Amino acid sequence: MATISPLRGTGAHQEPQEQDRSVSHLLSAVTADLQTLFRQEVELAKAEVRDEASRAGKAAGMFGGAGFAGYMVLLFLSLAAVLGLANVIDGGWAALVVAAVWAAVAALLYLKGRARMKTVSPKPERTVATMKENAEWARHPTK
Repeated sequence: MATISPLRGTGAHQEPQEQDRSVSHLLSAVTADLQTLFRQEVELAKAEVRDEASRAGKAAGMFGGAGFAGYMVLLFLSLAAVLGLANVIDGGWAALVVAAVWAAVAALLYLKGRARMKTVSPKPERTVATMKENAEWARHPTK
């Protein structure tokens, strides 16, 4: 007796297999696209963090300048005030006047540094926005 094999070559049985292949192909394509999208988002986040770190470094430099100016208040201007203005007014008052000038310089640098530091955002804003868009698209891809 001859064995009867299932009809694999007919259109009725072939269509579900092609459909399964196309669904698996679509799933693998979507997975690959999501992996690429995720990698790109991570790279964008890294770039934003580098940019913010650079801005924070500049603001920290301003704080360093303010600290150095404060040091200069203690060292050079105290001596200059005592020696220079001691001829005009009492030595103590002379030192106080010069120190006040350097204190104003230090305060100005501090305020500028603080203002720049307020503009620094540790959160990668553009990446968060695009991730929200991606999540919205994943929930409703036809919109």
